[in-house]
Amino acid sequence: MTATEWASFWAFAALILFLVLMLALKIPGTIGKALDKRANDIKAQLAEAARLREEAQALLAEYQRKRKEAEVEAEQILASAKREASALAEDAKRKTEEYVARRNQLSEQKIKQAEADAINAVRSAAVDIAVAAAQKVAAEKATGATGEALFQNAIEQVRTRLN
Repeated sequence: MTATEWASFWAFAALILFLVLMLALKIPGTIGKALDKRANDIKAQLAEAARLREEAQALLAEYQRKRKEAEVEAEQILASAKREASALAEDAKRKTEEYVARRNQLSEQKIKQAEADAINAVRSAAVDIAVAAAQKVAAEKATGATGEALFQNAIEQVRTRLN
């Protein structure tokens, strides 16, 4: 046998010895179990990922629903605020109109009162002038106790009729 043949023989013998040792130590079963465990771990991770994905989709759907509800509620609040603002503006307008009407009425009453006061003042002044004139005329025409009595009587009659 040549050296090459001997090398081939020993290589073949080492290979057979390696395979026998592998079978004796049950290495293929261990490798199979490790691969099965790895496959089971991957399946579990995929199942967990699928569960998390479904949970995330459920949360997303819930948050979208809540967002839509919040939008509807915001629209309702905005509409309510607009209605309130409109009502407040209408109320303020009504109150302003009532205030202006009351102020106009009060001003008209003050004007009427001022007119009445002016008329009374003019009448009073006219009475005083008439009394003074009558007193002067009576003093010039009537003399003595009779003139004085007529004069006082006339003054009283003028005062009672004019007032």
